[in-house]
Amino acid sequence: MTSSVFCRIAALVLVATFPLFSQTGTRQAPPLLAAAAPEAVGMYSERLSRLDGMIQSYIDKGAFPGVAAIVVRNGRIVYYKAFGKADLDSPKPLAKDAIYRIASMTKAITSLAVMMLHEEGKIMLDDPISKYIPEFSKPVVIDTFEPKDSSFTTLPAKREISVRHLLTHMSGINYNVIGTDERIRAIYAKAGIVDAFTTANLRIGDNVKKLAKLPLTHQPGEKWTYGLSIDVLGYLVEVASGMTLDQFFQKRIFEPLGMKDTHFYLPDSKKDRLVPLYSEDKEKKLVKGTTNSLSSNPNYPIEGAKTYYSGGGGLSSTAYDYAIFLQMLLNNGVYNGKRFLSRKGVELFTNTNQSGTLFPDPRNYFSLGFSVVNEAGRSKGLGSVGTFSWGGAFSTNYFADPKEKICAVIMKQMWPTSYGGEIDRKFEMMIYQALDDQ
Repeated sequence: MTSSVFCRIAALVLVATFPLFSQTGTRQAPPLLAAAAPEAVGMYSERLSRLDGMIQSYIDKGAFPGVAAIVVRNGRIVYYKAFGKADLDSPKPLAKDAIYRIASMTKAITSLAVMMLHEEGKIMLDDPISKYIPEFSKPVVIDTFEPKDSSFTTLPAKREISVRHLLTHMSGINYNVIGTDERIRAIYAKAGIVDAFTTANLRIGDNVKKLAKLPLTHQPGEKWTYGLSIDVLGYLVEVASGMTLDQFFQKRIFEPLGMKDTHFYLPDSKKDRLVPLYSEDKEKKLVKGTTNSLSSNPNYPIEGAKTYYSGGGGLSSTAYDYAIFLQMLLNNGVYNGKRFLSRKGVELFTNTNQSGTLFPDPRNYFSLGFSVVNEAGRSKGLGSVGTFSWGGAFSTNYFADPKEKICAVIMKQMWPTSYGGEIDRKFEMMIYQALDDQ
């Protein structure tokens, strides 16, 4: 065999063995999610079954058409049920594997992608975002505003927006429709800024570059403001990886994790599993398929151009798939025989106080991707210190408790709803009351 032939064969072997976008293999081998009796992982079956009556009571009084929930402890599924219907116009019961628009539950996955690229040396957390997206150079902060025509004046920002500012929602970037600053909402609306998703033929980079030219609500790093920061990070992932956000998610996260039902836009074979979006009328009665402030097209994500990948709110998923994502984090970054983030990276991502005292709820602080329970929160019954959580606008919610090794997801599909926060709080409390071990 000649040396040139040998080199070609060796190169092919290397490519086959180490794909360009593969996750790192690991000797750590936590089990894949599988069902187990609650008693096998230190929980009472009888007490856990109290969830049935609680959830059903909300179905019975017409608060939600249907609810799906999953509870995992020590990597074992101890509760996985669906109640009610996906569609009140159909006799078919809600399936456990129904697909939901998860809105801001997308944010944690985008932030994970940023942390993965950070550990690869492609992104540094304290780099200015303008290093990757030049349109963000020389940011400005709003000074005066004229409501009559949405004109404004600005002041130079004291510092540039960093990647860390974006991960922690301390960039000064707000939302449009659901934003907290009426001045910025008017400015964004005039500029045509998209909040989370659209069926129009747009791309995330176009929206982000337009956003970069607009004023910030406040100086970067000086206040916590929920906004489009994670959409900016979604475009950063595209720039740093050379892939669309959809491609990065599928190749680097969803496929290696085994999250088979998580997508920006559903394939035709799965569109019938998408739960219809419901709203409340003035009498708090359920109304299906209406447009509202967050969804101009209630058939997103099965209609439209399917070109806009919102890192802050565009994904749809199942309770089971999202539980896989959370379990990977509880496993210190490992799942399905692959490492997605280092143990120290997971700690930084999920359980470091990045917001100081600026997070609006004093019972929590904000890490690089989550609201995290502090001692004041534990005292108020919000779970163990270090429990991280978030939710989505369409009434989806999750939490993960590293101390108790619990993760849980509850899925509804409503905007607005008078009962979303109430059922979420009861769901979490009733999981903890089912613990049996010391």
